[in-house]
Amino acid sequence: MRRRSLLGAAAAALTLTLTAGLALTGCGSPRMAPLHANCTTKGLGWKVTVLKKKPRAAQREARLSVVNKGTDPCVFSGFPAFAVHLGKGPQSDARGHGRALPIDLRRGGKVTAGLRYRDCPKGSLLNEPVAVTNDTAVVSAPHDKAGGRAVVARDEEGKRLRMNICADTIWMDPPREAAE
Repeated sequence: MRRRSLLGAAAAALTLTLTAGLALTGCGSPRMAPLHANCTTKGLGWKVTVLKKKPRAAQREARLSVVNKGTDPCVFSGFPAFAVHLGKGPQSDARGHGRALPIDLRRGGKVTAGLRYRDCPKGSLLNEPVAVTNDTAVVSAPHDKAGGRAVVARDEEGKRLRMNICADTIWMDPPREAAE
C-alpha cells in the first residue's frame, strides 16, 4: 500500500514539473522558434538612437531597436543588416561581433543591438580616407532579401542627429530581447 502512494506522489510531482516547464516555455521561448516564420523587414518597427558622446572618446555608441509590429510571432535569427551611405559615395556597414542566438519575438516584443563606430573629430571629415556623414541608415531583418528600410537616426531626446562615421565598419553586438 505504501509503495502505491509513493508511486502516486512521484507521478503527481512529475506531472506538476512538466506542466510548469511547459508554461515557462511559452511564445517568447527559443524552444518555440521552430514553430514561427522568420521576421521580415516589413513587419518590424525600427529605431536608431545615437547615445551621448563621452568626452574625448574616439568611439561613438548607438542602439538599434526593433519591435515586432506584425500580427503573429516571428523568429529574429541573426544580425540585422545596417548601413549608412553618403549618397552614391562611401558607405559604412555593420558587422556582427559575437554570436547571435535566435529570438522568438512575440507581437509587440522588442530586440536591441548595440552599435559602435569611429566618430570623426570636428573639422577632419575632408582628411579622412572614409568619412560617411548622414542622418539616415538603411536596415533590414536578418536573412530578408526584400530590401531595406530607411530609418532616421535620433539622439536620446528624439531629435534628428547626423552620424559622422570615419570607418567602413560599424561594430554590432548580438541582438538580445529587451526587458519590458
